[in-house]
Amino acid sequence: MATTKFKGSVVNLGTNSVSVGEKAPIVKVVGKDLSDIQIGGEQGVVQIVVAVPSLDTDVCAMEAKKFNVKAASIQNAQLILISMDLPFAMGRFCQAEGIENVKVASDFRAKEFAKAYGVLIEDGVLTGLTARAVFVIDASGVITYKEIVAEIADEPDYEAALKAINEAASTCCGS
Repeated sequence: MATTKFKGSVVNLGTNSVSVGEKAPIVKVVGKDLSDIQIGGEQGVVQIVVAVPSLDTDVCAMEAKKFNVKAASIQNAQLILISMDLPFAMGRFCQAEGIENVKVASDFRAKEFAKAYGVLIEDGVLTGLTARAVFVIDASGVITYKEIVAEIADEPDYEAALKAINEAASTCCGS
């Protein structure tokens, strides 16, 4: 079983796990307008999937804002930020913060994404939320980058993620 930490305490993640080089599991999450959004599978564009515990925390909000800016200029890519927050709250957050380059999605219904990608927190005070993680899925549906942040209260390695995103996008879609 994979683990991460929250404020120094070890927390267990779900029993499933995905690895770089594997086909990304196809799952559905809920968009801010209650539409289904498919994660994984062959999409024809690079998917950058950013998992956070809740946009209602300072670190998660900062991460969403930074990815909104950093991903704005990447061609042939779609950035999707997933949490367990309700879709309506995610929509209000994006509107209030001017976030336009990130598609937000909730995994609140069945926790399908969190379970399939191995980021569901199974114990501790954040049980039921997603661990902080970044996945890059190339246009053919293969995971090319994965980071499960070692300490949930810390931000991800933006530079490593952006390098992986740019590499995947540069080989995508006739670029």
